[in-house]
Amino acid sequence: MLDLPGDLPSDIVPLSWLLGVWEGTGVIEYEAGDHRFTGEFAHRVSFSHDGGGYLNYSASAWLLGESDPQTEAARTPLVSEVGYWRLARPATDADAGPGLLPAVSTAPARTVDDVEALRTDGGAFEIEVALVHSDGVSELYLGEVRGPRIDIATDAVVRPSGAKDYVAATRMYGLVDNHLLWAWDIAALGSELGSHASARLARAE
Repeated sequence: MLDLPGDLPSDIVPLSWLLGVWEGTGVIEYEAGDHRFTGEFAHRVSFSHDGGGYLNYSASAWLLGESDPQTEAARTPLVSEVGYWRLARPATDADAGPGLLPAVSTAPARTVDDVEALRTDGGAFEIEVALVHSDGVSELYLGEVRGPRIDIATDAVVRPSGAKDYVAATRMYGLVDNHLLWAWDIAALGSELGSHASARLARAE
């Protein structure tokens, strides 16, 4: 059974270990055509909730230069992203939407037992992650959370006509020694799916 904190909606409890602001550094390593992208970056990630059955997400990254990485002049902004993380479950008449349409019926607040009923035979919970990048790219990831580990892969990628080629991705997140570790593989710029970036983040004070 889940350990349900009293101040959280039941549907976000399996993801609750992500909550907070995380900061740290990571490395970029990707080859596309004749170009090899490498470098160290600073990363800030925020997971929060506003009472709904999902997590709010935002992330920003800055490529670190050769000079003092603590100075703003040494940081080049990279693409940022925002989105929502939620357990996968069928929508009901008690859920709002689509758009701004209100719910057409009422139902008791969802409980830990309702969430437990979503657990797969393998002991995980299926999740959906919708992200939008500052360059206009949108991603829908599907995957699962199993304890302090998350594995997701793109089900759809939508790009504006002027965006760079980017067709698929996978991400892994894990809580290890109180640090958030993540790895992001992409298929972009004509290259197949491969390692792109990874980072180790600590909770911000």
